[in-house]
Amino acid sequence: MTPAAAPETKPPLWPVDMPLRPRPAGPLWMGVAGKGGAGKSVLSGTLARVLARRGHRVLAIDTDPMPGMAHSLGVTEPAIPLLMGAVHKPEKGPWRLRSGIGPVCVVRHYTTPAPDGVRLMQLGKADKDGLASVNGSVSAFLQIVRRLHEARSLHDWAIVGDLAAGPRQPAAGFSPYASLYVVVVEATSQSAMTGRRVARIARGPLGADVIFVASKVGGREERLRVERLLGEPVDIEIPADPAVRDAENRHLAVVDVAPTSALVQAVEHLADLIERRRMEAS
Repeated sequence: MTPAAAPETKPPLWPVDMPLRPRPAGPLWMGVAGKGGAGKSVLSGTLARVLARRGHRVLAIDTDPMPGMAHSLGVTEPAIPLLMGAVHKPEKGPWRLRSGIGPVCVVRHYTTPAPDGVRLMQLGKADKDGLASVNGSVSAFLQIVRRLHEARSLHDWAIVGDLAAGPRQPAAGFSPYASLYVVVVEATSQSAMTGRRVARIARGPLGADVIFVASKVGGREERLRVERLLGEPVDIEIPADPAVRDAENRHLAVVDVAPTSALVQAVEHLADLIERRRMEAS
């Protein structure tokens, strides 16, 4: 659905009052963060599908302006972000949610249905002009994620957010719903530095729990290298898996084309850990 008014030509300034502390959240509300290329999107998309197959109602939140999570879920990127239909722009003033639209309405009507009953909400994808063409979607996204805690009917859902590379989005309030951050780290110093920064933000101002995932490791030595670079233990190891590259080349979800692959089995173990931690915390 195309909005009546043309989008602004400049990206929006992020609201200075964006909350940094997580809102009261359901038992499985999480963000997946880390350095670019570490495997966040394939992990978050696969995790959303795995949790849905375990009986959870799942909202997948794609905050990354680069493509990735939709393919990992097994759906096609919409040509226009569905959230563009949830906002309007007055002649003077910023983009606003249309009357009567809140978190539950957005989940029902402005998200993309994915396999296993997952619903996908997307910020919008960058083009040659950055996010200028989807300013309305970005505005709607920020307004909705700040209000997810208000929707009591969503409190028993699982939320899996795929965040953009680096620590900026958690710090800037793009995932205020998350009470847990899954931090994905490769065996490189830059990836570990990003992971440490994300964990510091999550544990500090956000007051959230952290799970470290060593991604694309080729064996015990690489896992130990990740731990040395991080300066603390890794919770889950995801091996380098050729099934991931094959699925990405075919624009398909690895959980569909290789359901018994090493990656999917590792994500199953991650889901076990997440469910166990949240049960212990409740």
